[in-house]
Amino acid sequence: MKTLDLDAVKAFVLIAELQSFTRAAEALDSTQSAISLKLRRLEDRLGRRLLERTPRQVRLSAEGTAFLDAARELVGAHERAVASFDIEQRRMVIGISHQIVGGELPALLRRMSEHDPHLLIELRVAGSREVMQAYEEGSLDAALVLQAEENRRNGEALFAETFGWIAAADWLHRSGQPLPLATQGESCSIRMAAVRALDQAGIPWTEVFIGKGAAVVGSAAAAGLAVAVIARRTAPAGTIDISEALSLPALPTHEVVLYSALHDPRSRHALRTLAVAFKSLSLA
Repeated sequence: MKTLDLDAVKAFVLIAELQSFTRAAEALDSTQSAISLKLRRLEDRLGRRLLERTPRQVRLSAEGTAFLDAARELVGAHERAVASFDIEQRRMVIGISHQIVGGELPALLRRMSEHDPHLLIELRVAGSREVMQAYEEGSLDAALVLQAEENRRNGEALFAETFGWIAAADWLHRSGQPLPLATQGESCSIRMAAVRALDQAGIPWTEVFIGKGAAVVGSAAAAGLAVAVIARRTAPAGTIDISEALSLPALPTHEVVLYSALHDPRSRHALRTLAVAFKSLSLA
C-alpha cells in the first residue's frame, strides 16, 4: 500500500484551488521551490501527473481532477484528527462586508469548519464602513472589507474585486427607458461610483431595487427585475455582464482587504484559511 505525504497532498489541494504555486506557497508560509518539490514527489509516489504546467497557467490534469476530491477528504480528515485533542472551543468574531459575500458563503464556512472543528465562528455581515468601525472599536477579531487602494492602511490586500453591470441572460433593455438598477443603497461606495459614471455618460437611470448583500442584489438581477451593480465574482447563475452590450461605463476596482490583530497560532491559521478561501474564489 502506498503511503502519502500529507503536506504534499495539502500543497496539491491548494495549488489546484488557487491555480498558482506562488499563492499556495504563500498560504503554507513556504517557498515556491519547496511546494514544487512536494508536488513532484507526490506525483512520483502516485505514478500520475496531477497538474499541467505552462508559463501562464496551472491546471488539473484528468488524473489530478480524479484525485482532487479524495485529496480534500484526506486533508480534512487529518485536520479533524489533529483537532480532536484540542477540546477548548475558540470563538472568533469576524466582520465581512456584504458587498463581497455572494453564494459562496456556504463553501467558506465549510472550509473554516474543516480546518478547526472546535472553532466557534460568529459572522457579522454589514457595510465595509460599519465593519471597519466595529473592528476599530475592538468588537471584532478580524475584518474583511472592500476598500479603494488609497484607503488601505495596515491590512492585507487579498485580491482586486472587479464590478460589472449584471443582468439576467434574457433581459432586454427597453429603448428610451431609464436603466433600472438594483443596488445596495446610497451608503454603498460602488453604487455612488456607478450612478456618477452613468450621469457623466448621460445615461438615464432609475433605482428599482435596494438590498443588502451581493447575493440579494444579484437575485434581483437573476429575476429580471433590474441591472445589478455587484462584483462579477458574486454574479449568480443565469446572469451576464451587459457592460459591453449596452456600452455602459467601467466601474472602479476595489481591493478585498483583511484586517486582524490576532497573534496566536490557532487564530492565525484560521484566518489564513479564510484568506486562501477568498483568494481561490477570486480565481474561480
